[in-house]
Amino acid sequence: MAYGQKAKLQGDTRTFELSPEIKRYSLRDVGFVESKGGKFTLERSLDPNSPYNQGFKFKMTVTSALDGFKMVTTTANGIKEVNVFKGNDAEIHIEQLNYILKDLMDHNIIVEE
Repeated sequence: MAYGQKAKLQGDTRTFELSPEIKRYSLRDVGFVESKGGKFTLERSLDPNSPYNQGFKFKMTVTSALDGFKMVTTTANGIKEVNVFKGNDAEIHIEQLNYILKDLMDHNIIVEE
């Protein structure tokens, strides 16, 4: 998946874009890790009981210039993109996902379009 100005999670009706007020220190405050190339990456478990359980993950990467990003929900190993809005435990995963997205919005990292 290429970096873009807007992103939409599989199965979600909302579209997000980077906030015009995004700052590097805000990314670090939320838990993003900066790579040697300058990209910022965040991985969070969607299991509300334990961040260490093998479940779905939310992954987001921001370019070093803070002008593009991508975000996905994946399987535990991070390889396959999944739709967390379907399945038996969808409500639990959606609640945790919404908590993560709200935190990113509160820190002026993303905005809902």
